[in-house]
Amino acid sequence: MTNDYKEQVKSLLEQKYSRLKKQIEELKELVVPEGLDSAVGRVSRMDAINNRSINEAALRKKSVQAQKIEEALKDIDNPNFGKCYKCGALIQKERIMLMPESKVCVKCAG
Repeated sequence: MTNDYKEQVKSLLEQKYSRLKKQIEELKELVVPEGLDSAVGRVSRMDAINNRSINEAALRKKSVQAQKIEEALKDIDNPNFGKCYKCGALIQKERIMLMPESKVCVKCAG
């Protein structure tokens, strides 16, 4: 993997990580439970519970993505980073961006 390629991937991962961290902070604010003593009707409370469940699922997904990007950024200086462990070819940047945990190229994954 060339240094240029590695720097491009690193830059893209850092940008994605930064966006994810912002989204995670926004989701954390949305999943705070509403107090039982608040003056909200039963239907509105059920709607709030449903929305919170959706936001909690999104928060879990974004947190896992952020963790995988952190791991990829730590591993980026490894000489084998970005190389398919099956065939040794470079994994496309786009694939690394979508799936930073990916250790195989598209050809070998299929």
